[in-house]
Amino acid sequence: GGAPAKARPAGLTTAKLEEMIQEATVDAYDESEQVMGFHNLIEENLDTPFETGVLGVTVTVENVELTDRDDLVAVCVREGKRQRIHVLDLPLPSPPPKGYEWIEAYRRWAGGATVTDEEE
Repeated sequence: GGAPAKARPAGLTTAKLEEMIQEATVDAYDESEQVMGFHNLIEENLDTPFETGVLGVTVTVENVELTDRDDLVAVCVREGKRQRIHVLDLPLPSPPPKGYEWIEAYRRWAGGATVTDEEE
């Protein structure tokens, strides 16, 4: 084994993330549909609401929305005010909420680290 991956909880291996990416994007024809696939799985699996720290303040993440521009954003609420933060920029609490691994899979996919030349 090489150096341990940073900030990835035990049990969430690269292989597992790749599997999840496959599951999210299996029926998608383009990037827009792939993001939609991730959104559906995050919506189904992520245990919301949950609290996390953003820029030193605690916010409640109500849910994850898909924008018109195919971005996944977390809807954060603090003292009655809502703000949307791109899922790629959202700090996850420790321990993370149930279903957070779909956010990790999306981040890996969005980072372009997926294998695309091995099509079935």
